[in-house]
Amino acid sequence: MVFSTAGKQNTADTIALAVSRAQALNAPLIVSTYTGETGLTLVKAVKDAGADLSIIAVRGTFGFHIPGAFKMPAETEQQLLDAGVEIVSAAHALSGAERSISKKFGGAYPVEIIAHTLRMFGQGTKVAVECAIMAYDAGLLEPGTPVVSLGGTGTGVDTALVITPAGSAQVLDVKIHEVLCLPFEKKAVKA
Repeated sequence: MVFSTAGKQNTADTIALAVSRAQALNAPLIVSTYTGETGLTLVKAVKDAGADLSIIAVRGTFGFHIPGAFKMPAETEQQLLDAGVEIVSAAHALSGAERSISKKFGGAYPVEIIAHTLRMFGQGTKVAVECAIMAYDAGLLEPGTPVVSLGGTGTGVDTALVITPAGSAQVLDVKIHEVLCLPFEKKAVKA
């Protein structure tokens, strides 16, 4: 599926495709969800499908959006935990400390080059791969386990991939097997 634009309006379709494929593969679902809203939407979709799938919600690092806090409200975090969702809070695998260095000194660094290369397929592709790596780094996935990972552009999700993740120390061993959906942004091309 290729969406005509990127963004939150694709969340329901992206989740439906992801849940269906995860059921067929009996694979865990990984979702990027800073506020927890998309995570709760995924929980409901899995329940409505009658599926028994594990869900890992990746909310990013402490202080990324709000200094000294997570963007996810405590009540939402508890709802996800009560639903059996495992929550990953970690530095972004495809930027982390390198972003601080490039902001301070300029230049491009290897992990940021990987992130920008993935963005060539859309922001959601980079996010889906990064979240799978972060879930692996958190010890929530067995080596060689394919997952269905969802990422987005801004809020919500618009990209779903079947990935075999690896840890950030083995980032080049990550394998993208299937693209379930992603957005195609129509932008003017300068001659």
